[in-house]
Parts: sequence; C-alpha cells; structure tokens
Amino acid sequence: MIEEILPPLVASAEAFDDRDAVALFPEEEAAVARAVDKRRREFTTARGCARRALAVLGLPPVPIVPGERGAPGWPAGVVGSMTHCDGYRASAVAREEQVRTVGLDAEPNEPLPDGVLEVIATPSERAWIEQRDGDRSSVCWDRLLFSAKESIYKAWFPLTRRWLDFEEAVVTPDPDARTFTALLRVPGPVVDGRALTGFTGRWTVSRGLVATAIAVLAAVPERPAAGPR
Repeated sequence: MIEEILPPLVASAEAFDDRDAVALFPEEEAAVARAVDKRRREFTTARGCARRALAVLGLPPVPIVPGERGAPGWPAGVVGSMTHCDGYRASAVAREEQVRTVGLDAEPNEPLPDGVLEVIATPSERAWIEQRDGDRSSVCWDRLLFSAKESIYKAWFPLTRRWLDFEEAVVTPDPDARTFTALLRVPGPVVDGRALTGFTGRWTVSRGLVATAIAVLAAVPERPAAGPR
C-alpha cells in the first residue's frame, strides 16, 4: 500500500495484523515494559516492519527506541518513519546520503471525531474541505488532511528538532494526482544549502485506510559547465 507513494530510494514494509513473531531487543522491551497490550502489539509489529525495510537496504536489525518526542531512533546514516493505526503498521527507511528525511502516516478512512478539524485546520483548509463535501469520492478529506499533517511533522522534526503546530503548515491536496503540497508558515530547515519553504507528498486510499508520505531527496550536485576545448 505505501510502496506506491514512496520513491524507489525508500524501502518500506507493512503489516495488516500482528501475527508475525517479532523478537524485541532488550532496549525496546524496556520502552514498552509498562505499556498496555494494544500499545505493545503495535510497537512490536512496527519494529518488525522496520527490520524488514532495513533488510531491503542491506542493513542488519538494530534496536529502534523512541527518543525525543517519541521519534524513532534510527541507526547512523539512516532516516525513516513509522506509523500504526487499527489494522495497519508500516515503516519506511532510506540512506541519509540519498534521502534527507521521510514522513509516513496512515489513518482509518473515516471522518475525524467532532471538533478535531477545527483544531488542526486553517480557515483556508476548512473551506477547501467544505467545497469537497457532497462529492462522490470515497476519500474522507478531513482525515486525509490530518494524515498529511502527521507526515509533515514526521518529516520536519528530524531536520529541526522543533515542534510544528498543525496550523504552521497549510496543506493543499490534489484529488486527481493524489499528491499534496504543504506551505510552511514558519522558517523552514536548511537542506543541502537551501531553506525549505514547504513539503510535497503523495497519498493513497485502500483497504479502508488513507496513507500519506513525504520524502525529501538529497540534492543532486550540479555538474560544472564544460569549458572551451
């Protein structure tokens, strides 16, 4: 499901249940020692997805322990993201020399609970969603907006180590191309010598879920112009 919205340089793995046996490292066990069963299962299966994705890159399994603000602690030289919701767990990873950051999120394709949209959306975003109400699309646009903002934050935080409020990134989905753009309303991080003013991402809807993804690729060095012969 998520492979289709990630570039080829990003490896991914997903699971739609918790049946796979995944052995946690001691450091991971400690992180969920007091967790309820639901949290432990989603944590464990997401780590299993991460190990499978790392293997695609030719890397061995390592402990992936939540760090600052719960962000996964990836091995040196690796960037990545995880997501989990009812009936779905996934992870995406890439080599930092090729991809600077990854943001990934999945949600049930259902309307947001009452009152949530007013908290996460700007007036322009709410107006856009109101314009989509009544169309015959199978997409819950408010939930797509929420998922996109989650992916934005997951891509933003490793680059900045700073919080990003929901209203500090304005999202515009493209229903036809199944992409979205996000314009930052705060100064963005500097990546490869340029300050990011926003993010672009892709989204998909399948199996009762909506998923969004962002991957900021490393800049390709410009070739020097050929001199006179």
